[in-house]
Amino acid sequence: MLSSTNAITPNGYLRFRDFLQKVCGISLSDNKQYLVASRLGKILERENFSKIEQLVDALERAGSTKLKEEVINAMTTNETLWFRDSHPFKILKEKILPEMTKSPLKIWSAASSTGQEPYSISMVIEEFKASRPGVLRPGEKIVATDICTNILQHAKQGEYDSLAIARGLGDDMQRKYFDKINNTTWKVKSSLSARIDFRYLNLIDSFSGLGKFDVIFCRNVLIYFTADLKMDILRRMRASLNPGGYLFLGGSEALSGLSDLFEIVQCHPGIVYRAK
Repeated sequence: MLSSTNAITPNGYLRFRDFLQKVCGISLSDNKQYLVASRLGKILERENFSKIEQLVDALERAGSTKLKEEVINAMTTNETLWFRDSHPFKILKEKILPEMTKSPLKIWSAASSTGQEPYSISMVIEEFKASRPGVLRPGEKIVATDICTNILQHAKQGEYDSLAIARGLGDDMQRKYFDKINNTTWKVKSSLSARIDFRYLNLIDSFSGLGKFDVIFCRNVLIYFTADLKMDILRRMRASLNPGGYLFLGGSEALSGLSDLFEIVQCHPGIVYRAK
């Protein structure tokens, strides 16, 4: 792998940082040269580029769609687990779902990664329906989006190895919602996957075509964007929520400066934002 000292020049790093922010909104700080070198080293070697400027030149040419897709995939963080942070899923089951009685529930997982979040949401819906039959209207739908195309394909397949399946998921839930297809692989049951629609989406682009939602999960992704872009995305997400709809952010993310659009709902533990 090429090291940051010989491939990631100061000017090249700045050019790549500007390019990445322009195409997908990710904002790198001044000291992430090693991260870029480690994520892009294989691509640089394969393309026989000795400097990152050569990669940026190639990315800016017409017809670079496949290379651009590869670079975005490489630079996107996809670390996740089942029921991550737990509180949002408890709030969903105990507070939000009992309110959703008038029309079929629609939820958006806005950075679905390898699928653990939307499948966890689907498990919560299954558990709620079993404990409170008849409360939800039939036809629940989860739209799961991500910018990373190879990760989306992984999520659609719904297959996980023994290590991935164990991260946050107990044995009882594994048996209930997954089929073991061989000694090392588990597959999501169709009862979970049937209500999920996986789609490619870049959050800097318009997402009004997705329609309106009762709940949006946008967790641990806005931290990678500039303050202005974050505000823009949150305003557009408010426009995508039904009246009184709910927004979940990540544990390290806060919604400030948008009190005209959202109110904080304290759930002890955890918080959720409700559209005004």
